[in-house]
Amino acid sequence: MLSRPPASAGNPPSTVPQIVLAVVCGGYAVGAAFGWGSAEVAAFMGDFGLSFAAFLAAVSCGLYARKRRSRFRPAWMLFAASSGMAGLGNGVWGWYEVVLRTEVPSPCLADFCFLLFAPPAIVGLLVLAKRPVTRAGWVCLGLDSWLIAGSLVTLSWSLALAHTAHFQGRSVAQSALSLAYPLLDIVLVSMVLALHFRRSSVHRSAINTAVAALALTVLCDALFSSPLLREHYRSGQILDAGWFAGSMLLAYAPWVARRSGEECVEEDVKPAARRVPPHGGRPIAGSLAALTPYLAAAVCTLGILTNVLDGRRIDRVVLFTGCTVVLALVVRQGIMLLDNITLTQELAQKENHFRSLVQGSSDVIMIAAPTGVLRYVSPAASGVYGRDAEELVGSELASLIHPEDLGRVVHEVRRFLAAAPEDEPTTRIECRFRAGEQRSGGDGWLNVESTVNRHHGGLIFNSRDVTERVRLQAQLQHNASHDALTDLPNRALFTERVTQAVTGRRASDHDTAVLYIDLDGFKQVNDTIGHQAGDELLIQAARRLGDSVRSGDIAARLGGDEFAALITGDGTRDPAAREFRIHEIADRLRIKLSEPYRIDGRDVRVAASIGVAFADPGVSPAGLLRNADLAMYRAKQAGKGRVELYAPQMQSEVAHRAELATKLRTALHDGEFALLHQPVVELAGGRVTAVAAHARWRSAQGILFTPAEFLRVGDRGRFTDDGDRAAELDRWQLEEAVEQAAARHLAGYPVPVAVRLSARRLLDHALSPKGVESLLTRHGLPSRALVLELSESDSRIPLDDLERRLVALRRLGVRIALDGFGSGYAAISALRRLPVDILRLDRGLVDGVVESARLHKITAGLLRIAGDLGMQSVADGVDLPEQVLALRSMGCTHGMGTAFSGPLDEHRLRRSLTHAHYPVPDLPGQSRAVVLTGSGLPVRHGGLTAPDSLMHPPLRSNSETSVPPT
Repeated sequence: MLSRPPASAGNPPSTVPQIVLAVVCGGYAVGAAFGWGSAEVAAFMGDFGLSFAAFLAAVSCGLYARKRRSRFRPAWMLFAASSGMAGLGNGVWGWYEVVLRTEVPSPCLADFCFLLFAPPAIVGLLVLAKRPVTRAGWVCLGLDSWLIAGSLVTLSWSLALAHTAHFQGRSVAQSALSLAYPLLDIVLVSMVLALHFRRSSVHRSAINTAVAALALTVLCDALFSSPLLREHYRSGQILDAGWFAGSMLLAYAPWVARRSGEECVEEDVKPAARRVPPHGGRPIAGSLAALTPYLAAAVCTLGILTNVLDGRRIDRVVLFTGCTVVLALVVRQGIMLLDNITLTQELAQKENHFRSLVQGSSDVIMIAAPTGVLRYVSPAASGVYGRDAEELVGSELASLIHPEDLGRVVHEVRRFLAAAPEDEPTTRIECRFRAGEQRSGGDGWLNVESTVNRHHGGLIFNSRDVTERVRLQAQLQHNASHDALTDLPNRALFTERVTQAVTGRRASDHDTAVLYIDLDGFKQVNDTIGHQAGDELLIQAARRLGDSVRSGDIAARLGGDEFAALITGDGTRDPAAREFRIHEIADRLRIKLSEPYRIDGRDVRVAASIGVAFADPGVSPAGLLRNADLAMYRAKQAGKGRVELYAPQMQSEVAHRAELATKLRTALHDGEFALLHQPVVELAGGRVTAVAAHARWRSAQGILFTPAEFLRVGDRGRFTDDGDRAAELDRWQLEEAVEQAAARHLAGYPVPVAVRLSARRLLDHALSPKGVESLLTRHGLPSRALVLELSESDSRIPLDDLERRLVALRRLGVRIALDGFGSGYAAISALRRLPVDILRLDRGLVDGVVESARLHKITAGLLRIAGDLGMQSVADGVDLPEQVLALRSMGCTHGMGTAFSGPLDEHRLRRSLTHAHYPVPDLPGQSRAVVLTGSGLPVRHGGLTAPDSLMHPPLRSNSETSVPPT
């Protein structure tokens, strides 16, 4: 039963062992009280019953010490030895009385076994006692033991032992034996008393049970030592019930901790040893322990007074013992006095040390009573809070905390006090604290972070000023969510607000809209008057935008010259009404942003293109921003400086452009582009003087398409990757044209080739003079056989850089042609600045040169300018014989168009070069010459997909762009 496993956690220990123990001991006591029925049974139970109980205690303690390894193992082994001696003594006593039926001799082996019972028990109690940590502690422990033992010796000697020591008729051995029993019991009682006040907190229940067992045994020994009971003692009497109960309690003692759920391994019980005892338990035990020496001296004095009052002469033993007790008390008091002096000095030193730390700390240390009143405030409060510490002492902590933070602080403090100290020894609180007049600036409140600890029912606050940290965190958070230049919300914060408006809006707020704003012409501001002026313009534009939106709306800068505004709805359900309202707001913003900006003493003008998208049901925040972005780009494509509302077809157009861009990339990687050449014919005699290279895309159906639509996708400036693909296409076209021209030169067709490139491409690093020279050298083409046509007149291209590049190319021998001449002011500026050898008239001049007299005069003037400058002239889009005659009469030297030939593949081109010329009309009434068309492949135009849309190429210029397949 004693070896049963311990009760599971959370279940109370079983009371069955205690009940069985009580029944056994009670049954023995009842039997002893009624004499067991006969003298033989009484003798047997009084001798061998006690022997069995003692041996049971020995086996129990020994078995426990063998199975459980802890620092108390030697104590249980000693208790086992002590019980074994008692069992052996009772067995010897029973051998004489029960077996031999003779009187037990005195002294005999049983007496020596009984005497050997006390020493192991005394040593075992010393092992169980709490060990002192200093030498003075060990001395005090010995003195306390002697004080208790001496007082008991004095009292017992005065009452009974003196009579025993002078008993006549006994031998020395018998007298010594009679004195040994009580003296050893006195020592054992002293150890029991000392252990009661110095016992270890580990295995408390087991130690208490063992102490109770030994105390009961000593009590029975003391009763047995008295002359009255000893003379009339017989085995099996009620006195044996006490010894029997003591042995049974000692047998049960080591298993009490296990039955009560305590761990037996020392490492596992250390946390339990550190637990705080119930309130009041430790002070009472400490007080009794401190009073033990004085109580012992009082008992000793009582023994001496007993002899004096009885009129007896003071016995030498009593006098000697009393003196040693007093001497031990004096020595102990001296040791305690010195120890107290040392402790006082150490305490004062530590107090001064901690006082210096507290007063010198930059943190404020405050002690608050359970009522919330401040008992102590460190001097650092004057520097941190701007208030003297004396002023704060006595104040209520709640009156110093910001009202908005008070509820949160009170809740945290109550939660902290309700938690177990070992689970949560400290907590942290951050709140606003009232500042004094000495802390100037701010709003009178400081951000304070406090570490809170418990202190005698109150609280200790270790506080520090974190106002600058809080301000820095707020500033960092503001910087992370706002634009550094304009201080408007940035894209991240604007996206978050749009998400909140879309996902958390009411059903009546479906007219919430996003305005996507782009400043037209902002790049020219940076290029002309500098980036600093551009930044100033953005700041002013942001200020105007912020002032123009309503208080509930949000304006943001998304990056570059792009802004946005979130216009919250007002519950309008009518689509026309909501579009009118938002369009009116957007138009007002457009007008405001388009007003002149005063920068560095000059007026700068930019326009604003605005796209509007509504937060319709089912539209995600990202989709809403994308729709507004698409609407803004539609506004820019439609002429800039306008407002456009998003329409679903805009998304399909974006998908169409993305599909075209994908096809462009696929065509470039898969080699699906082919190069065609259109002859350039001398108008005077029809001789072919050059060929113009044109790239075509050959579809999977074998249809050729012009890549102009792809190039427009790439050159919008928005799709950077597609712009790179267009540049790659231009490089491929140039290299393919040079390679095929070199092959024609080797075959005996030495005609120059003209390749059309934009000004942006001519400034690329890949088309540097060294790169072009390397290309010509690699293919073996003379530099005079290459003509580069400048096909774009973009005002954003710096003419100085372009002029330097063209001059370097002309030094190589490459000729330069200006394409689209006459189409605008940019072409005139290029003619004035750039080194040009050939002018290509724009087809817009050629189309109406026969019908329009005004256009006839303009074209004639331009051709005269070209002639005066010594340049060749090439008319583009010559589709009719009448145009040939008119242009030739004006002085135009060359032309190209369907009046002579469309773009030809390499085979047809060489066949046409074999004839070397085309027929040209000589008289205005002559019929049209036969036109040599292109390669004969069907051409798809108009975007139709029906079979009727496949036909031979019409009589029109190459510059018209066919719509590629989708």
